[in-house]
Amino acid sequence: MRPRERYLLAGPDGAGASDLVALVLGTGAGGRTARAIATDLLDKFGGLRGIATAPPAALAAVRGVGPVRAVRLHAGITLGQRARADVAPTLSAISDATDAATWFTPALEGLDHEELHALYLDRRGRPLAYRRLTTGSDAATIIDPRQILRPAIELGATYVILGHNHPSGDPEPSVEDVRTTRIVASAGKTLGVTLRDHLVVGGGRWVSMGSRGEVGV
Repeated sequence: MRPRERYLLAGPDGAGASDLVALVLGTGAGGRTARAIATDLLDKFGGLRGIATAPPAALAAVRGVGPVRAVRLHAGITLGQRARADVAPTLSAISDATDAATWFTPALEGLDHEELHALYLDRRGRPLAYRRLTTGSDAATIIDPRQILRPAIELGATYVILGHNHPSGDPEPSVEDVRTTRIVASAGKTLGVTLRDHLVVGGGRWVSMGSRGEVGV
């Protein structure tokens, strides 16, 4: 049974990783089926997470993929990541770091570069918007208080929670993380916006700087 037929009958729960990758690829190439190419991709990059963090050029180098399929696959994965982050702001209030982690972890886990994201909350702690603010290198990203707080003012947010990732896999906040977080907290206090927390994601774990008292000014 072809992956498309299996998907129609059983839905996503009945599709394995190779089936899903084959569906995104669409067709085979060079006498090889889409399923065979999907299996090669999974083997080469060590599973879906490896494929998700690979650049399009690396995907394209696999026999039978090429630039068109590589871009299609990379865009499909990116779309899924953004969809997980773009949760409707009608959810219940964010009460603690665990609640906040459900927003940041899916969007930040597994990236091969640092990104800074922000969750803006109303006065009752309900999400107003989730934004990706900056994209950096594999070692750092820029944290600019103006870029963080401008959307808060535009949205009328009372609170903001930050989240960024450590591609190294170690979520322990660095000295620079603590320093810049306190700068943002101080700037927010001046504008009437409270920085409630700053989460660092990495290696399947996360650390709440707020729980450690490291967002105070």
